[in-house]
Amino acid sequence: MNSTRQEDGAVGADDLAFLFFLTLLNVINFIDRQMLVSLSNWIKPELNLSNFEFGLLVGFVFMFFYAVMGLFMGVIADRVNRTRLIALGLGLWSLLTIISGAAKGFFSLALPRMFIGVGESTLTPASLSLLGDRFPARWHGLVVGIYGMGVSIGLGLSLLIVAQLEPLVGWRGCFYILGGLGVLLAVCMLFLKETPRKQPVDPAKGVFEDLSVGKIIIELRHLLTESPSLMATIMGSTVFALALGASTFDQLWLVQERGFDRNGIAQMTAWIAISAGISGNLVGGIGGDLFLRLTGIGRPYFLAFVMLMLAPLIITCRVIDPSNLWFWVGIFALYFQIGCFYGPAFGTIQVLVSPRKRGMVVGFAVFMIQIFGAALGATTAGLMIDFFARAGVNEPYSITLIIYTLTSLLAVPIFIFAGRRFEQDLQATGKV
Repeated sequence: MNSTRQEDGAVGADDLAFLFFLTLLNVINFIDRQMLVSLSNWIKPELNLSNFEFGLLVGFVFMFFYAVMGLFMGVIADRVNRTRLIALGLGLWSLLTIISGAAKGFFSLALPRMFIGVGESTLTPASLSLLGDRFPARWHGLVVGIYGMGVSIGLGLSLLIVAQLEPLVGWRGCFYILGGLGVLLAVCMLFLKETPRKQPVDPAKGVFEDLSVGKIIIELRHLLTESPSLMATIMGSTVFALALGASTFDQLWLVQERGFDRNGIAQMTAWIAISAGISGNLVGGIGGDLFLRLTGIGRPYFLAFVMLMLAPLIITCRVIDPSNLWFWVGIFALYFQIGCFYGPAFGTIQVLVSPRKRGMVVGFAVFMIQIFGAALGATTAGLMIDFFARAGVNEPYSITLIIYTLTSLLAVPIFIFAGRRFEQDLQATGKV
């Protein structure tokens, strides 16, 4: 894409094709990440895992390496050929996914999961850096929302794979097939050209020069102090992600406490996840952009409004019978909210940070969201479910999931502050 067309705000077919290919990779990314969760009703009993061990596998075991390496990958993405970086990461995590299919217990599954996190950590910082350079700022909410569709589509497709493919090839075969597909896409990624940067990389600066935790912390502290809206957006997203982590137990909840067949409910929730997630991505992306243009208030404020509207529906579905229509409305709202999150949150981060530092800040945001949000939520939810079960509490999954939904609402006032502060920070940093 040439710089003139970008400055004019025009978007070409090649730009859209590039966006959709990165979205496809994000779909594969989330199928891979979600496969363990979607297959929980098979893997957990076969490998004799407790809820705490399962929470560790989908939480800290995976997320720690994913998030920590994502912080460094964000800095590296600001310095190297980003398409090749993505290809390398995709190839690595796909090979390790194949290895995961041969797991015999907790530790043999935990080891490849750790390093799958390293591979997957390359994708989002490099992709959002590429998209930030390729599309005009006024479309960042929508562009990130479309890229974020990979989350909802990947989540839904992982459930469809469980429903349709698991009976044919078993849960191990699902990992083998997915890993093979990822290797093929990694080869395709090698042939894509790098997008010209808005702020060129200093050719005299080495890839790993000054790449230290101390230097990253100093730069991040300066950026976050300079922009309270940026800090609040990341903080709110982290709190929001606690409930996302706890939702890894949704399939177990649906089978063990709501009585669904594990294949049947996987297929039903797959279509809900895809339709609700895509709807949420579009509403979050387009709605956040329009809200900003019409009111001058930042996109996080719009996300806070959506969360408040959906919370009663999500809580209701945890306590009523599945024969009630509102149960399914609540399940739809749950996946809709997940889809709605990415456009307003990461679109805000994109705009508030200069292109030269964007990969690093996105990496930091991913680190916070995954470690102190999703990983902490999944692991502590597993502990809580086991505790309630040992104490003889009725429906431990339902109670735990309600607690985490209520906890996530603490993000609402943080997002409201981020939205109201957005315009002031944008002017202070000279981006208006």
